[in-house]
Amino acid sequence: MTATLAALTNDQVRLAARPTGLPKASDWQHTSEAVAEPAEGGLVVKTLMLSLDPAMRGWMSEGKSYIPPVGIGDVMRGGGIGVVIASKHPTIAVGDTVSGGLGVQEYATFQGDQAKRAGIVKIDLRLGTASQWLNVLGMPGMTAYFGLLDVGQPRVGDTVVVSGAAGAVGQTVGQLGKIKGCRVVGIAGGPAKCRWVVDELGFDACIDYKAGAPQGAPGRDAVRDGLKEHCPDGVDVYFDNVGGEILDAVLARLKRKARIVICGAISQYNNTTPVQGPKNYLSLLVNRARMEGMVVFDYADRYHVAITELGSYLRDGRMKSREDIVEGGVAAFPDTLLKLFAGANFGKLVLKVADA
Repeated sequence: MTATLAALTNDQVRLAARPTGLPKASDWQHTSEAVAEPAEGGLVVKTLMLSLDPAMRGWMSEGKSYIPPVGIGDVMRGGGIGVVIASKHPTIAVGDTVSGGLGVQEYATFQGDQAKRAGIVKIDLRLGTASQWLNVLGMPGMTAYFGLLDVGQPRVGDTVVVSGAAGAVGQTVGQLGKIKGCRVVGIAGGPAKCRWVVDELGFDACIDYKAGAPQGAPGRDAVRDGLKEHCPDGVDVYFDNVGGEILDAVLARLKRKARIVICGAISQYNNTTPVQGPKNYLSLLVNRARMEGMVVFDYADRYHVAITELGSYLRDGRMKSREDIVEGGVAAFPDTLLKLFAGANFGKLVLKVADA
């Protein structure tokens, strides 16, 4: 091991137990270990920022899914941005900035083909900041781009509704919908978020799902009435990030041949009772509509297409990228993750681990 690596300690967060409901402190284990020297083909990455995403809650649970669950005792899975501090990799050098599956740890060592399997790729900070590479230029942006354009298939003049409109995926869906000539209505929690997506991002309207509801719970009447006001002729495309009652409310407002993109269901992830399915699903039959799930990893071979297009919108000012950056390093991960499920983040939630 080199003298530089030998002096480093890698602080990590590991999954200690499978949560019931919201993750709690006892579901995590904080560990430290030496930083390993990379073998031929490997590299070591210093983590700068980590992406905190609703999907993490699903990765912590057992059961069939699109990706195996995090193993008990394993470093918590997570995407991030980092700088390479040691390399025996053929195309990635010391000093390169990279993104990919770094895990919730200060240093990630990849041996052999592990870097490829973790999706480690060089990124160009001239196209966007490190935090933007975790937002519009990262997994949320890829999700928004392919979910809206490939699955939602919007047409000029369509009415597009997106829940979680002030979150990482929702903010890009709405802006992209406007760029493509659609009328866009967001659903978000609280007047500040709703003002932001209309005044700053250019949405045509935003429905505050918390309006008139106790303790910030989804307000069935607020969403129903807001859809009636802002989508009087119905909804052509619904991009769903939350599930539950909000999904049901939108299903009741579909137009003929509507498309519903099932991206996530954050309102259901911490349920201790069975997940609430759509009650108004017969609207799909009546309106000859389509509901389709999407997983962003299916589009990995086309990420470069989305990055090129979205990056051009960032540069010319047609798209904005807001991140909620929390300080505190990996030790702050468990508490910061909970912000997602309380709707406390404003923009893409990012945990800062270290300076470059």
